[in-house]
Amino acid sequence: MKDLDPLHYFLGIQISPTAEGLTLSQTKYTLDILERDKMHDCKPMGTLMMPRTKGLTSQIPFSDPAHYRSIVGALQYLILTHLDLSYSVNFVSQFMHSPTEANYKMVKCILRYLKGTVDLGLHFSSHSTLDLYAFSDADWAGCPTTRRSTTGYCVFFGSNCISWSAKKQHTVSRSSSEAEYRAMAHTTAELTWISFLLRDLGIHLTSMPLLLCDNISALYMTVNPVFHA
Repeated sequence: MKDLDPLHYFLGIQISPTAEGLTLSQTKYTLDILERDKMHDCKPMGTLMMPRTKGLTSQIPFSDPAHYRSIVGALQYLILTHLDLSYSVNFVSQFMHSPTEANYKMVKCILRYLKGTVDLGLHFSSHSTLDLYAFSDADWAGCPTTRRSTTGYCVFFGSNCISWSAKKQHTVSRSSSEAEYRAMAHTTAELTWISFLLRDLGIHLTSMPLLLCDNISALYMTVNPVFHA
């Protein structure tokens, strides 16, 4: 065994200790992605992607699909500290098999957004409670092609965000309540897994995990077994 001193850089993630806790960022990794796509001198953009209906109009195949897959794959790893990229990166990942010029324009929007947020990251506070709670939401029939909904959630351990996701649901929901209910079920499974993991690590929760949702109909469905089907 050898003492490697305090951790500062690991698998592309920069760790900066502070008086309040730890700050995780991927500044160097982000700059490498911009350099690979020759966008290190691009103009920053304030939003992540163009409207979805615009991005799906062009059917011209992208000339270098391997490059598209390489950049999007690199962006997937960047979600480790950039949770704001979850939805956009998962959206462009749907076109890996046959990307178009319009799809690549979406990727370039994400890269221009990264140019202006290259120093952003996650802060984990050491002065936090041991409460586990989550927020869930759903975008009903948001995909214009399949009409499937998107589940989004983030899980907090005290004041620290430790898990998040924004992915398309596997089935088509016939109402917004059904889509919200599926999102709640998926988030509940994540909460259950994290609570078991914390228990294995010897961390005992001070209260029951809490799930927060903004859809009243979906909340009523959780307490009435008649509608569970």
